[in-house]
Amino acid sequence: MRRKLAAGNWKMNGTRAALSEIAAMAEAAKGAAEVLICPPATLIAEAAGANTGVAIGGQDCHAEAKGAHTGDLSADMLKDAGASHVILGHSERREDHDEHDDHVRAKTRAAWEAGLVVVLCCGETLAEREAQNTLDIIGGQLAGSIPDGATGHNLVVAYEPIWAIGTGKVPTTDQIGEVHDFIRARLEKRFGEGVGRSVRLLYGGSVKPANATEIFAVSNVDGALVGGASLKAADFVPIIEALNASA
Repeated sequence: MRRKLAAGNWKMNGTRAALSEIAAMAEAAKGAAEVLICPPATLIAEAAGANTGVAIGGQDCHAEAKGAHTGDLSADMLKDAGASHVILGHSERREDHDEHDDHVRAKTRAAWEAGLVVVLCCGETLAEREAQNTLDIIGGQLAGSIPDGATGHNLVVAYEPIWAIGTGKVPTTDQIGEVHDFIRARLEKRFGEGVGRSVRLLYGGSVKPANATEIFAVSNVDGALVGGASLKAADFVPIIEALNASA
């Protein structure tokens, strides 16, 4: 059985005052689903040290273990600060920092070597969706970004259609199901049925309390990667509860 996962990506939001929001999620984190918050790097150590029962992750890491890379953080540094997970390949990293599949692949290797679980993001633009190229884009990202050695213990895949992130637009449940079923099939083909079935698949893109239950009922949706709605416990807890109810 794949344990459901409610993951929150705080992006470039949050100061120490926001740590109280994680504490307010602690009760909901006692349910069937695993709860993960990826705050800014400045908050990782304190958030992890609070022992709320909420897992803490990073939002990126460098492919190298150390060196002359001003401003970057290695996977070992994240692990040392208390992180258990790291988000890699997010569309904002791909666009804002010109990251490509080979960069994500190298970072994933580094994260695995440090003992981190990778939440690997994939997704298409609106133009690619309208050109009916979604599955080709997703297939290419999976092949290029995931190294050999993936297991259900070190990899989570998050499907985030770029056109749905922060826009309020949400794909239909049929569209979400089509992509998640496709990802599952690709993972099973490449890594074998056992491993392919063990990797959790998250949906991300304008997930809110109002649509969470419907999304979590879709085939091969094992949880969500949530942006803005994860910043406040009042918004994120209902999503966690909806996932707990679906588990």
